[in-house]
Amino acid sequence: MKRFHIHISVDSLQDNIRFYSALFGTEPAISKTDYAKWMLDDPYINFAISARGAKPGLDHVGIQVDSEQALNEMNNRLAQADLPATEQKNAQCCYAESNKYWTVDPQGIAWETFHSLTTIPTFGNDTAIQIKKTKSCCAA
Repeated sequence: MKRFHIHISVDSLQDNIRFYSALFGTEPAISKTDYAKWMLDDPYINFAISARGAKPGLDHVGIQVDSEQALNEMNNRLAQADLPATEQKNAQCCYAESNKYWTVDPQGIAWETFHSLTTIPTFGNDTAIQIKKTKSCCAA
């Protein structure tokens, strides 16, 4: 099953944990000094926030999958549509090790498809993935 993912950069982690915990009716599944994540079932979403110096606001969106096969299927969809994607194997980010593909939509919003393999004790690398934006059939 696929889970929608949203990651927002925030300026005050504690204020945002309080806000989103009230909004979602539950505390985060993971809460660190620089990061928090809710794994909600209703709505079925992986919602993450971090305070790591990025400009506050939407950082990226994505789709979390539960197998490598599902991840490959997602990447094949991008390839069949001739959309650029960058692969990251064993990426260590957000207290998890994951295999990922990154792309950018016509508005410039980063999209991540990923399969998490295990948890790790640190946030990991903050390396931004650079994807060349291409014109799509629906973009002006």
